[in-house]
Amino acid sequence: MFLHTKLESRINPIKIAFIGCGKFISMFLSQYNHLQKIEIDSIVDLNIDQAKKNCLKSGLSTLTVEKINFVNSLDKIIDRDIEIFIEATGNPVLGTVHASKIIKKNKHIILVNVEADVTCGKYLADLAKQHNVICSMAYGDQPSLIVEQVEWARLNGFFVTCAGKGTKYHPTFEYSTPDTVWDHYGLTKEKAEIESGMNPKMFNSFTCGDKSAIEMAAVSNATNLKCPEDGLTFPPVGVYDIAKKLIPRSEGGLIDYEGQVEVLSSMDRNKKDIPNDLRWGVYIVIKAQNSYVKSCFSDYGMVTDQSGTYSAIWRPYHYIGLELAQSIYSIALDAKATGYTKYYNADVASVAKKNLKRGEVLDGEGGFCARGRLVTSKISKEKKILSLGLSDGAILNKDIQKDEIICLQDVELNLPEEVIKARQYQYSLL
Repeated sequence: MFLHTKLESRINPIKIAFIGCGKFISMFLSQYNHLQKIEIDSIVDLNIDQAKKNCLKSGLSTLTVEKINFVNSLDKIIDRDIEIFIEATGNPVLGTVHASKIIKKNKHIILVNVEADVTCGKYLADLAKQHNVICSMAYGDQPSLIVEQVEWARLNGFFVTCAGKGTKYHPTFEYSTPDTVWDHYGLTKEKAEIESGMNPKMFNSFTCGDKSAIEMAAVSNATNLKCPEDGLTFPPVGVYDIAKKLIPRSEGGLIDYEGQVEVLSSMDRNKKDIPNDLRWGVYIVIKAQNSYVKSCFSDYGMVTDQSGTYSAIWRPYHYIGLELAQSIYSIALDAKATGYTKYYNADVASVAKKNLKRGEVLDGEGGFCARGRLVTSKISKEKKILSLGLSDGAILNKDIQKDEIICLQDVELNLPEEVIKARQYQYSLL
């Protein structure tokens, strides 16, 4: 809070580097000309020509782009005078390796890569503490915005009953692939891929439920809110009904626990858009813990359930990479993360989208083979479930039926030593 005032007294530029230069970072770049005292030192990307094109398309001048150091490997810039690295590859295994290297060099990191955060985030957060640096969620992504709302509520003495986000969900979308994503998403292939540069596999992750499971695992691990008993249920609820519906069943609501995560759908089970949906936003439900607070809810026109006990707060939109500067400034000026993994509560299980054959190679989040389901870390460990973040490139050693959970013993993995170490560390905490 009040970071802009602190920025005025900052003398040296905040030197940053990006690892990956896709859609999220392109959105940040479109704001870059209007940001004070942030300086892009380097950009790491396997396709340097495309990364430069993304910079130019986002509004950076040719002169600005020429000043940026473009490389194809993190190792080439790890020792440069860079204050904050932003990992945005979206690859959970590679992202974990990158983050570990950066932290061990005593540099701060922002994980746009929520996948890495969910797969190995507790290990990385604890490693960052050991090195006295910050490993932060990315502001603009929904998990960070939800954590911000939860922090506000708890700081002011409210009990957080439920927290989450909205999305466009239907049970049939769970079997969506990169070939079918745009019909479900609501865009043409030309608009999405050519005009907006949207990756069909990544955006299919939003459609088939993978990203919802990943992001709610991140929120659970950052806030200690529980997972639903049987995974996310995606109830179709408009914003003015959140306080009535996202409360315990014992109180007439839909959720399992007093204090959990859940994702709302913007369409009902008949594929009809619901009014006042929260497709792009985030929310929390707070509980009045005495009668005076309940009367305040009423006196000041707050939306509540029928009893007046529960109220909801929501933000209708998230601005994704357009808001990333908030994390950069928070670290550089306040030495604070905009959310980070504190617990190892939740994981994301790999569930077969179709009948799979022995020898088949899985293709990870948003792909053709498996979808993600939110589970507790305890269940993940006990049942030896293959985390979705580890599934890309895994080779099946047996046939798997559609809708069957894929376990570690069902696949052959070739993981980097740091990822194996991270997962063992997290299991040891349970």
